[in-house]
Amino acid sequence: MKKHLPDQAIREIQHFGEEGGVVPVIDVAATSTFLDPQDMERTFSGDLHGCYLYSRHSNPTVNFFGQKIAAMENAEAALGVASGMAAIACTIDQLTREGGHIISSRTVYGGTYALFHNILPSRGVKVSFVDINDPSAIEQAITSETKIIYTETLSNPLLNASDIPMLAALSKKHSLKLIVDNTFTPLLVKPLELGADIVVHSCTKFISGASDLIAGAIAGDQEFINSLIDVNNGAVMLTGPVMDPKIAHELYMRLDHLPIRMKAHSEVAQFLAEKMQSKNLKVIYPGLSSHPQSEYINKTFSGDFGHGGILTLECEDSEKARVLATKLQQEKFGLYAVSLGFARTLMSCSAKSTSSEIPEQERKEIGLSDGLLRMSIGFCGNKEAMWEKFEKVLSTL
Repeated sequence: MKKHLPDQAIREIQHFGEEGGVVPVIDVAATSTFLDPQDMERTFSGDLHGCYLYSRHSNPTVNFFGQKIAAMENAEAALGVASGMAAIACTIDQLTREGGHIISSRTVYGGTYALFHNILPSRGVKVSFVDINDPSAIEQAITSETKIIYTETLSNPLLNASDIPMLAALSKKHSLKLIVDNTFTPLLVKPLELGADIVVHSCTKFISGASDLIAGAIAGDQEFINSLIDVNNGAVMLTGPVMDPKIAHELYMRLDHLPIRMKAHSEVAQFLAEKMQSKNLKVIYPGLSSHPQSEYINKTFSGDFGHGGILTLECEDSEKARVLATKLQQEKFGLYAVSLGFARTLMSCSAKSTSSEIPEQERKEIGLSDGLLRMSIGFCGNKEAMWEKFEKVLSTL
């Protein structure tokens, strides 16, 4: 079987402008005309697919972006939406319209945890948070109402790697849907090839690369993607978090150089992680042999683009983490800001920011301390110079 290469798949998708331009035009029309009134009626009834109706239903520019995401993920189809949280929420809503039960990794991103813990129960959806790599814990949590197993390729911020083949086998055994947040991009891991059913993305992060827009995407089989935009029952169509065509065009253009950017992120992050480890600092990075799941990571990561741009540093307590981050920012090593995937390095104390939605006791149980400093390593500048700045700050502590 021919190996799927995400970077090659991106290059093979090409759309042209109306007059032969090398890039497609941005279609901003809110509504589209039908030559035959009966075609409009058939589109509304669901008997006719592929027609542009109204931009909340479908848009050519957004579809072009979706085709690139699908190619990269090796999916049948993909849909751009307004944000990463919109991708998660709409996917869950589409699959739990009549209630149900979700088994989720207990180490998910804080916003996802808040959605699952605070919002979904009010809609009749129960959620159990478990150690997602413990098959017995998952089996014990499954009930007659369970519909979904949810995880992240690498948990944010703890960087725990999910055993996707094991989760896929359990999902199929119990007729469940396996949803994987693959914001760290399929250049590192391809969940659908490992057995996942649906992939969601925050395109705000690495896919954008510039921290200048908010967007998300959902990838899966054609039937599921069609269901999201169904005029009568589609979660995206009827709740409305659609992607702006201008945003779709921006992302479409940036996907071509995503492979270059991911390699650069990985190269610098690997270098810094190894240097930090040589100083006996408590660093977690997927590319280090000291990572608790290093053997599994080596089996499932493609290796062609490294291990990504995220590392974490354990600083013992929040005060030490804040002092370190403040001094690093003063030295222009990076910026103290949330999010990830930016060309410049971003740092934040996750327990008090992007994971603050998780209760303190739960954070302690999963190993998320107040002193954990997450770093999204950028590629601007020289990696040796970055390490010199880090060492300079370290010598003052």
